[in-house]
Amino acid sequence: MQNWFHIFPKNTGLSLYAWLIFCLLPFSFIIHSSSSFEVTIGLVLLVLFFTAYRLSFIKRGWTVYLTLSIEMVINIGMTMYFGYVYFALFLAFFIGNIQNKGGFVTLYVIHLTTTIFAITAGFFLQSETFLMQLPFILISVIGVILLPFVIYNRNKRERLEHQLENANEKISQLMVVEERQRIARDLHDTLGQKLSLIGFKSDLAGKLFDVKPESAKSEIEDIHHTARTALNEVREIVSDMKGTKLKDEVSHAREILEATHIDFTMTGDAELSNTPLLVENVLSMCLKEAVTNIVKHSQASLCHLSIKDSSSELVMKVRDNGIGIPASQKTTMESGLQGMKERLEFVNGSLSKESSNGMTLTIKVPHVVQQSELGESP
Repeated sequence: MQNWFHIFPKNTGLSLYAWLIFCLLPFSFIIHSSSSFEVTIGLVLLVLFFTAYRLSFIKRGWTVYLTLSIEMVINIGMTMYFGYVYFALFLAFFIGNIQNKGGFVTLYVIHLTTTIFAITAGFFLQSETFLMQLPFILISVIGVILLPFVIYNRNKRERLEHQLENANEKISQLMVVEERQRIARDLHDTLGQKLSLIGFKSDLAGKLFDVKPESAKSEIEDIHHTARTALNEVREIVSDMKGTKLKDEVSHAREILEATHIDFTMTGDAELSNTPLLVENVLSMCLKEAVTNIVKHSQASLCHLSIKDSSSELVMKVRDNGIGIPASQKTTMESGLQGMKERLEFVNGSLSKESSNGMTLTIKVPHVVQQSELGESP
C-alpha cells in the first residue's frame, strides 16, 4: 500500500515543493473565476480529483481504471474552463507506474489524446489565460509525452534490479550450503581414510604388542605418521591454501595401501599437464574416497589404478580384487559413491561401478575446449 506522500512523484526532475505548487495553483485559477457557481464547481472538482487520485494508488483491478477515468474527465474540465492544465502531469506520473504493458499503452494514448484535445479547446475558450502561460503549457505537454515512459522504464529497471538482488542472495545462500557440503565431504574423505587406518593399525598393534613388540612399535610409528598426515591435510582443507594434484594423491594412496598390506599397481601417467586444477581436485578426492573404501570394506589384496588421458576425455579406473560392496556396509559405501558423483557433476564427469571379481570404479571427465582456444580459430 502506498503512503499518502506517494501522490507526489519522485525522480521526475521536479522537487516536492514544485508538486505542492501544482496542487495549490488550481485554487488561484478557480478563485479568479467570475461567478461563485464556477468557484463552487471548481472546488468540487479539485476535491474529487485528489480523492480519486489517492484512491488510484490504493485500489486494485478495475477500480483503478475507473478512478483514472474520473481524473481524466476532471483534467479536461479544469483545462477547458479554468485554464489549469497541470493535472495532466499527475496523471502522466501515475500512468507510468502501471506495470501491465497493455494497460500502460492504452491509458497513455487516451491520456495524451484527451490532454491535447483539452488544451486545443482551451485555446479557444480561455485564449488569454493560455497565452499567458504558453511556455508552461508546452512543458506540460512534453511532460505528458515523456514522463510516463521515464517512470515506466525506471520502475521496470528497479524491479529487475530487485529480482537480481534476490537471485544473487539465493545464489550466495546456495554457495554457502554447497561450500559446507564440500568441506564436509573433504573432511569425511580425509579424516575417514586416516582414522580408518589409525583404527586398523591400533588393533594390529594391540594384537602384536605381546607377541612381536618390534612389529607393534613399527605399527605405532605408522599410526603417528598417519595422524600427522591427517592433521596436515585438515589444515590444507580449512585454510584452502592449495589444490590437490592427482600425482600427490596417487602417492598418498600408495602409502596407505602399502601400509595396510595391499599391493598397488598403476598404468598411465598421473602428471596431468593440460587438465584444470579443479578437475584434478575432483579426481584426487574421488581417488581418495575409492582407496578409503578399499581399505575399510573390500578385504582386497590388490588395487590397480589406470589413467588414460585422450584428446576427448580423461578416464580413471580403480580396480580391486575384494568382495565388492558388503551388505553391512552398503549404505555407507553408497553414500561415499554418491559424494563422488556429486563432485564429478561440477566438471561434467560421470561415475560407473562394476562388481565382478571385486569392484571396478570408472571415472570419466570430458575435456572442455577453452574459450581462448576457440577465439584463435579463424
